[in-house]
Amino acid sequence: MHPLESLSAKLGQILALYGGWGLFGTSFLDSSFVPLPVLNDLLLMHLSSQHRGRAVIYALQATLGSLLGSYALYGVGRGGISFFWRKSSPEAALRARRWLDRNDFVVLVVASLLPPPTPYKVFLLTAGVLRVNVLHFGMALLVGRGLRFGALALLGACYGAQAEAYLKQNAGWASLVAAVLVVGLALLYRRLRRRWAAASTTAATRSGPSAPR
Repeated sequence: MHPLESLSAKLGQILALYGGWGLFGTSFLDSSFVPLPVLNDLLLMHLSSQHRGRAVIYALQATLGSLLGSYALYGVGRGGISFFWRKSSPEAALRARRWLDRNDFVVLVVASLLPPPTPYKVFLLTAGVLRVNVLHFGMALLVGRGLRFGALALLGACYGAQAEAYLKQNAGWASLVAAVLVVGLALLYRRLRRRWAAASTTAATRSGPSAPR
């Protein structure tokens, strides 16, 4: 194991001892500068299974920690610092840029739903470089991370250790289904919005003043 990976694992184990605040810390670090893949997910489910009455609070702590960590990387990208791009492939960065240019809100929601190895941090940095609206950025991650961590907390509270085993085996499929649903709803909304706009334009044209004779 690489020394930095070993240090990250040890740091994650230490934070896990502090319950909900440790969960907040792991979520912040994993979404910012220190990779702790899957650790915050497993810790969230474990805490929710041990203290079911606090599952919602744990989900909120994980969401808030991840949101703040994501804003840290967003700030790095917005400030023009490209050091962290070296760990990502140029292809991933280009894809993230194209997708964010088309629909930043939906892309960020989907990216925040998918588990590793999705290049989540690439999207955060790219959003900063492209200067995506700060409010849109936060709302998209709040929706995506909130859904993700809320579902994990619910699984942990309802199924305990069985949910942890399920996550290890099926996290990719579950997150992919959620992402597809989000994309489908977004596309449906965009189509309906276009129809409403066209109908409003047609109605305004018909109800306008008649041309002089």
